[in-house]
Amino acid sequence: MISTRSGGVSEGFCASNNLALHVDDSPDHVAINRARLSAKISAKPYWLNQVHSTQVVDVDTLGNTAGGIAVTADAAFTRAAGRACVVMTADCLPLLICSQEGDEVAAVHAGWRGLADGIVTATLSKFRAKNSDLMVFLGPAIGPQRFEVGEDVYDAFRAAAITRRYSEPPEQSFVPATQGKYFANIYSLASAELRGAGVEQIYGGGFCTYSDSDRFYSFRRDGQTGRMASLIWLAD
Repeated sequence: MISTRSGGVSEGFCASNNLALHVDDSPDHVAINRARLSAKISAKPYWLNQVHSTQVVDVDTLGNTAGGIAVTADAAFTRAAGRACVVMTADCLPLLICSQEGDEVAAVHAGWRGLADGIVTATLSKFRAKNSDLMVFLGPAIGPQRFEVGEDVYDAFRAAAITRRYSEPPEQSFVPATQGKYFANIYSLASAELRGAGVEQIYGGGFCTYSDSDRFYSFRRDGQTGRMASLIWLAD
């Protein structure tokens, strides 16, 4: 499940379905938005304090802390029914992963830094299933015509390719722009790493949060803004 920016009670720059507490929205509005989301699903959401890390939390170890203090991590994993793994985004790439048997799931928050550092590979390592038996959905993120980055991002992925296998060189996901700048395709970067790790079933990847202001928040477009949520869970 992936939320959009519509259908909530937040106002102003967060209008209207902001689900994040860290963006100067009214905590009461966020609580209402989260409660409405929770009422639509058959699981308890486990919210994260995301810091662009490679930390993956197994929500099965967290007890009944859903809705309480968020755990600092950028991916969540579970084998237990009724516990929703959740990540929040507004240009970064959300990945929803499940085993073909339907007994393991994970949600990943992948900004360029976490992606370059290995958050996707770190999450794949939590699964008992073979990578070839995993299915991945790439949720709404900033599109390749809008994601302008500098040499530091280009160099970070070139360095990542030294230690992790990509199905094609990361350089192919960058198009030169102005002097020292590139347009980066975060979808193809994630897909190349997934395929390099043996994941064959990859879906989604056709969105642009920056270009679709009616449906999506975009930090790159608006600066101060809300966050959407991407969730995955095992049914009871």
